[in-house]
Amino acid sequence: MKKLKMPALLLAASVLFTLAACQPSSSSTEPSKEVTPASSPEPSAAPTESPGLADDEEPDIRFAVLSGPTGVGAAKLLDGVDNDPASLHASYSYTINTDNSELVAGLSNGEIDIATTASNVAVNLYNKTDGGVKIIAVGTLGVLHILEGNGGTSINSMADLAGKTLYAAGQGANPEYVLRYLLKENGLEDVEVVFADASEISVKLLSGEIECAMLPVPAATAAIAKGEGKVRQAIDLTEAWDALRNGSQLIMTAVVARTEFVEAHPDKVEAFLTDYEASIRYVNDNVDAASELVAGYNITPSAGIAKQAIPQCHLVFISGADMVASISDYYSVLYSIDPASVGGTLPDADIYWMG
Repeated sequence: MKKLKMPALLLAASVLFTLAACQPSSSSTEPSKEVTPASSPEPSAAPTESPGLADDEEPDIRFAVLSGPTGVGAAKLLDGVDNDPASLHASYSYTINTDNSELVAGLSNGEIDIATTASNVAVNLYNKTDGGVKIIAVGTLGVLHILEGNGGTSINSMADLAGKTLYAAGQGANPEYVLRYLLKENGLEDVEVVFADASEISVKLLSGEIECAMLPVPAATAAIAKGEGKVRQAIDLTEAWDALRNGSQLIMTAVVARTEFVEAHPDKVEAFLTDYEASIRYVNDNVDAASELVAGYNITPSAGIAKQAIPQCHLVFISGADMVASISDYYSVLYSIDPASVGGTLPDADIYWMG
């Protein structure tokens, strides 16, 4: 756990961010048994794999999903693979992973064709592999929230954080850079930021040990539910970002594909985008049913948490020119805070697949 005040945070901009900043998962790399939709009290600790095709069949697309908000929008697509493949425009195998580093490895070694990743991971991987991946869509906007504990009601805007100690998850990744930018733009240099794991932060919030914290959905949703009125959502950081009117959008999830796969199979990429867009639309429009799917694939800990989290995930489907406009501006903001956040240099136009 590391304590930083804002002056120190700005000094931290000199520290090089690499993909190794994503903590490697302690889970096994071996696939677990078949996943079928059924609520689970805890998320799976290991990657899970689709039932797969017959031995003599090859899927059109090897798809990988990151558990948590990054994977929520894909729940209906996964259900289609398992239970209604005829409804899809391509055939798939899939894995559900718990850490971005697993996706990075799979994309780098050619075991994964398309994956949902954190947006900063996408640009870092592009720079690290000399253009080995392309961004083909955006899947979520912001999923970060400031929570207030101890039954408090005094925090309602960024300005209300002045002089406070704020616990935050996501050091070395999107959440840290987003927080640093929002604090800087709101002139909040006196906020003490303490980085810790989301689970540790939740425990401290629920025990009343800390007053406020930044957590992503669904961890934020779970803390509010368990707090039984003593923990509340105080600030939606997507709204705080939009309030700055800087021309960019807060983009947390990018869908990436291996460049070799895109160039060889553009028709399969188009088919995926059709299925992925339909999945996001279904999740947004059918929250009750979708929450069961999301929990059944261990993307969130329970259906109840998923039901509350889905509206807070800001699920979207953006591709083509609109995608380029939204995420390129976001990368420019990250670069202004810390060039290392995007791998040291802003990506060129080749990072985007326009179809």
